[in-house]
Amino acid sequence: MAYLYRRQGGRVEIREAHSTPRGPRSRTLVSFRGALLPEHLDRAEAAARRPFDRDALRRRARKLGVAVHGERADAAARELLARLRRGAFIDSRLATLLREQMATLPGEPVSEDLAEAAEWIGTSELERGRALCDVLRLYDAIARSRDPVRETPPARLPRFASRAGRAAS
Repeated sequence: MAYLYRRQGGRVEIREAHSTPRGPRSRTLVSFRGALLPEHLDRAEAAARRPFDRDALRRRARKLGVAVHGERADAAARELLARLRRGAFIDSRLATLLREQMATLPGEPVSEDLAEAAEWIGTSELERGRALCDVLRLYDAIARSRDPVRETPPARLPRFASRAGRAAS
């Protein structure tokens, strides 16, 4: 069974455990940085010698905080959703066909947090990075415009001295 292993420096490995006469060992099937892509899963599955569960690896990646990029249909759905949220229009007949097709797919309830972040679905890492820089610049401007925050003086602790020490002084 394959599993994910997070290395230092942001690298993630898909590994496979196996038994040897000297005990359990593991071998790296794929090593990558950033998001888990379908190509990584394809390469790992081709190198695996044991049963390979893509869905289990995707679930584990989400638990580890590794971004998961889905199949190509997910990418197209993200792009379409992003364009529609930015005001793009599609033909009404296509919209009807999309609604009918989407009604046949299984769905999960969307949390309130995800609904608020929906405008970021389909944006590139570059756009997200620029937005983060803007937020940090705004925070810096706000922090600089405020009066300095007074620091509390350190707590004064009582002096400890032995009786012999007091007599000597």
